[in-house]
Amino acid sequence: MVTAIVFITADVARIPEVAEQIAALEGVTEVYSVTGRIDLIALVRVRQHDEVAAVVADQLNKVPGVVDTETHIAFRAYSSHDLEAAFSLGS
Repeated sequence: MVTAIVFITADVARIPEVAEQIAALEGVTEVYSVTGRIDLIALVRVRQHDEVAAVVADQLNKVPGVVDTETHIAFRAYSSHDLEAAFSLGS
C-alpha cells in the first residue's frame, strides 16, 4: 500500500465544494480542511506508485478550484499502537 499526503491550495470561495469533489475520487480516503498556508490535506492510498500519479496528476489537480498541490509519499507509518508495542518490555 502506498500512502500519499497531498497539500492543496484551493480557491478560498470554493473550499467546501473542492473538498467534497476530491473526497469522491477513487483512491482518496480522507480530506481535511486545515489552517495555515494550505487549505486542504488529502490522503491518497493506492496499491502502486503509478496510481498516485493517476489520482493526483490526472484527477485531483483537475478539480475546479484547485490552485496548487504538493505531494508527499509516506515511507513508513507510525501509530500510537505501534509505539506502545515498540517500547513494551513484554509485560
